[in-house]
Parts: sequence; C-alpha cells; structure tokens
Amino acid sequence: MIKKEELKLVEVWDKTFEKSEKVEHCKVTFPNRYGITLAADMYVPKGIQGKLPAIAVNGPFGAVKEQCSGLYAQTMAEKGYLTIAFDPSFTGESGGNVRFMASPDINTEDFMAAVDFLSLNERVDPERIGIIGICGWGGMALNAAALDTRIKATVASTMYDMTRVNAKGYFDADDSEEKRYEQRKALCAQRLEDLRNGEYKLGGGVVDPLPEDAPFFVKDYYDYYKTKRGYHERSLNSNGGWNVIGCESFMNQPILKYSNEIRSAVLIMHGEKAHSCYFSKDAYADMIKGNKYVDNKELLIIPDAVHTDLYDGGDHNYIPFDKLDDFLKEYLK
Repeated sequence: MIKKEELKLVEVWDKTFEKSEKVEHCKVTFPNRYGITLAADMYVPKGIQGKLPAIAVNGPFGAVKEQCSGLYAQTMAEKGYLTIAFDPSFTGESGGNVRFMASPDINTEDFMAAVDFLSLNERVDPERIGIIGICGWGGMALNAAALDTRIKATVASTMYDMTRVNAKGYFDADDSEEKRYEQRKALCAQRLEDLRNGEYKLGGGVVDPLPEDAPFFVKDYYDYYKTKRGYHERSLNSNGGWNVIGCESFMNQPILKYSNEIRSAVLIMHGEKAHSCYFSKDAYADMIKGNKYVDNKELLIIPDAVHTDLYDGGDHNYIPFDKLDDFLKEYLK
C-alpha cells in the first residue's frame, strides 16, 4: 500500500521573496516511489477557470523551496500556470529519515513524483506538464526529461551536472583515476567514522566567514546564501551543508548519458559570466548530437549574468521570465 509520511509543515510565509496577491498559495505533499513523502508549495493563478498547464520546479542543489525555486514557481503561476516548488528527498520539509543525503536516482525520481502529483490534480491538464530545474537540479531535470515521457517541456537554468563535478572537479581539473581513487578512499573512511560516531558528519555549507582571497564563484554563493538576499534556516547551503558522504554515488553515475534521446522540448539557459556556464554549453552540445529531435531544443546565454543572477534575478532582473513563458506556452499548448 502506498502511504505518505506525516510531515510537520510551517504554515507562516517564510520565503526569501514577497508573496504575490495574484496567486493562491498552499502546501501539499506527495510520495515518491521510494516511499519518501515530499513537501511542496503550490501556486495557483487567481481567476482562471478550467484545466491549467502545470510546472514542477526544484533547485538549486542544497537550497529549499522557500528560495529561488519558489520564486520561479510563484512568478510562473502569475503567468497562468499551476506550479509547485518542492523540497527534494532528505532536505527541507520533505521526508526521508536520513537527512542531507543526495542520490542521482532518488532525486530524479523526485521530479517524476512531482509529475505524478500534477497529473492527478483535478486542476491540471496532464498533457501540458513541464519542469524547471535550477543549478544542480537542472541536470536532474534533463535526466528526468530523458526518462519521463509525460514531461512535454523542460527548462534547465544555470545548471550543474552534479555527476561530472563530483567525478572530475570544477572545470574537469581533477579528472584522473588517481584523484578519483583518493576521493573514494576518503569517502569510504568517512563512512566508518560516521558509524563509529553514530551520526553523519556535515561537509559545511557556503564558507563563512568569507576569505579575502576566495574565488569569485565562492563570493557569488556567499552573496546569495549567507546574506539577507537568500539566506534560509532550512537551506543546506546557508547552514551546515550536505553530509560529507552525501554525494558519494554521483561519482560513478553520469546522469546525462541519454540526454540525446530526449524528444520533448528543452530550453537550457545560463549566464554568460557564470563560472558554471560550461556545464550548459556542453550539455546542450551532447543533447543535440545525434538527436532526431533538435528543432525544439534551445541554448540561451544571458549576457553579463553570473551564476546566482539566475537564482533571483540579481541586480538587473536577469531571469527571462517572459522568455520562459513563451517557450512553455509553445510546448504546453
């Protein structure tokens, strides 16, 4: 029998963005196929009757739905979509009794469970469902799009390929068998230390205080996660981070293996000056290579934007919400 966990949900508005008067908001829960119950914020546009197109939003990796995924969801609801922003398994208000773990399989399933929930919602047209993945969940969104034929349109925003960065390091600087061996060895030792201590050691969120010689991308993350701009008490990146062994399985599992078999529409968008832009450029190139369905694929590079500018718009409203609306309207019609 499929059962849901009883979750303790916060009822007050505790988002990092202002509440819109153009949409109705409530909290919902739904199970994934691993028996983990996910918590989500649902946003429904006011004054629109009939079945609606729907979007599930998740990310960034280590964030919660009260941060940028909620902003994306609320903004797209203002444009006429029923949307949900959900916390992944083991994080935020979602279930899973080992906290702060990540899994390329389970987290892809989280997106598919969100599609399950939307497909069975009486306000949703199940033939018009899309997903938006931000940062690390941009890669998960592409993986879900390759697996879930119900998804008609996918947006990957300022994406990371979490398997690539875990196995090869930033800019593939650690792409060697020797370095991967040493990393695996350290993670295996950490597993035993955790068991001896009876708890999982946290890897630490965004570094605080910020070193003067920190690279720009660390400063970029600090500016979002550690300041009033984006700090949230349940966000891993704002606080203690993932477990040290939380991302262990990412090292052996390339999640974008079958991205060139995605038939549905995909928009990948990234800031021109983001340290992570190479993930999107390479993912797009791999996705269209040998793919028979390329007319509905697009790579959008946003001039001057850095990585976190696509979290909340930054100082210049860099998130192209009108472009997202045009893209989703075309493929969820």
